[in-house]
Amino acid sequence: MAERPSTGKTAASLDFLQFNDLACEAVGGKVIFATDEWFAPARNLLKREPPQFVASAFTEFGKWMDGWETRRKRIPGHDWCIIQLGVPGLIHGFDVDTSFFTGNHSPYVSIQAACLEELPSFTPGDDRTGMAATEAQLAAVAKLSSEAWPELVSVSELQPGYSDCCHNYFRASFKRRVTHLRLNMYPDGGIARLRVFGIGQRDWSSVSTNQHVDLIAMTNGGVCLGYSDAHFGHPRNMIGIAEGLTLVLQADRRGILQVPGWEWAVFRLGHPGLIRSIEVDTNHFKGNFPDSCRIEACLLTPEEEVQCVQTRWNSGKWEVLLPAQKLRPHHRHHYTDAELTLNRPVSHVRLVIAPDGGVSRLRLWGQLTSVAGAPANQNRPLSKL
Repeated sequence: MAERPSTGKTAASLDFLQFNDLACEAVGGKVIFATDEWFAPARNLLKREPPQFVASAFTEFGKWMDGWETRRKRIPGHDWCIIQLGVPGLIHGFDVDTSFFTGNHSPYVSIQAACLEELPSFTPGDDRTGMAATEAQLAAVAKLSSEAWPELVSVSELQPGYSDCCHNYFRASFKRRVTHLRLNMYPDGGIARLRVFGIGQRDWSSVSTNQHVDLIAMTNGGVCLGYSDAHFGHPRNMIGIAEGLTLVLQADRRGILQVPGWEWAVFRLGHPGLIRSIEVDTNHFKGNFPDSCRIEACLLTPEEEVQCVQTRWNSGKWEVLLPAQKLRPHHRHHYTDAELTLNRPVSHVRLVIAPDGGVSRLRLWGQLTSVAGAPANQNRPLSKL
């Protein structure tokens, strides 16, 4: 089910790292069960922020660590936890990050998955440092039979948490929708973060073609496929859930600066559709918002998408969907059907900002359309979001 990248393979060569993190706490991911959380609670695995190390930080249970760390096993077995994805979908790869766990990292790991119709109800509590699962919790989680879930990553060795080897990447080839993961540590130890890269999957059969939905949202299957620059933040942040935190001269008669450079990001919609309204949100970008933006769109087959990725999106059939618009700082910009210049189904969009700066959220509201051969984000799932 999984392939461990060969030695020397860089993160830049792993295409799945551009996809969405379906398990991050920022999109609703949560740990609903863990066998042991003596040194540090398992919920740390899903933090949005990179792990940190504070040399002077200790708790009554030992050294404070920014991750999940269990006590050393003195009985048979191994430690494991159950993670509920914030966005169910197709998983393409993992980053098991052992940052700062150098002599205390988990030596081996495996990952299993399931698509559960009825979501389990567990209440492990907020801070479980120094605690372990109770007999009642173990009995409740046993009903999931998680030990028999399909394996996405077989038992694999983890590297210690030094800066040059802390990211342990695994490619997954599981073709079914996933709602929950079981992360196994063998036999115990620490892991700083778990990133679950994939594409959200929704059952579109219950969505009317007259209903307006956000076709680019990660919850609906939107995904970033390319960009020009991501120094201050990845473009996938723009299609996330809820309010944004963080795409970071002469003017024409509309006040738009005429500058030589620009930045861009390309997204595949969760389903082809007719775009009826757009929101470009520069929330929190006050001194570093773009001067202007425009949005282009096209309808691509899967084969045409592959060609565009190979040419870094220098090919394609782009047409203007939203002409260049002057932007304001810390503001939600709304554009209606009357301001859009393309009235045909599209599957991909390209946001172009000039000359640079930050956009926190991009929303594309539209109606579903049936287009033969378009990449409507693959298979219909067995259950709904």
